[in-house]
Amino acid sequence: MKIEEILKTTIPMDNSKKIILNVLYTQNVITENFNELLKPHEISGEQYNVLRILRGQKGNPANMWAIQERMLAKTSNTTRLVDKLLLKEFVTRKVCPENRRKIEVLITQKGLDVLAVLDPKVIAHERFFSKNLSAEEIIQLNQLLEKYRNQ
Repeated sequence: MKIEEILKTTIPMDNSKKIILNVLYTQNVITENFNELLKPHEISGEQYNVLRILRGQKGNPANMWAIQERMLAKTSNTTRLVDKLLLKEFVTRKVCPENRRKIEVLITQKGLDVLAVLDPKVIAHERFFSKNLSAEEIIQLNQLLEKYRNQ
């Protein structure tokens, strides 16, 4: 469906505006679907992102700055996200012995377990949204989005 049909507009739009609207609308559709996938586990997309970052540390703790730097949404309140994950026992947090101002965060087995349950569902989610594209189109779309974003 074209963006004009989704927005129910007959007013001609500049193609640059259509790109922005298409990207924003597509992001919302993907996010809504992804949030439904996470809902049974009572975590948000941002919390999921933190857990994936911590799993990528392969058993080593990460400080708050390192987590923030790797977040998809750079405006996320990392401290608040870690606090919520701490309450769910998905992470542990401790003061770094070498630098008392540095907080180290580590994923727990419970956090790893929830990711293990979510992994196949996330893969299915990703494939669902790319199923109408060929392998070449997927590569091209990624290249175009990176080119568009990296002005």
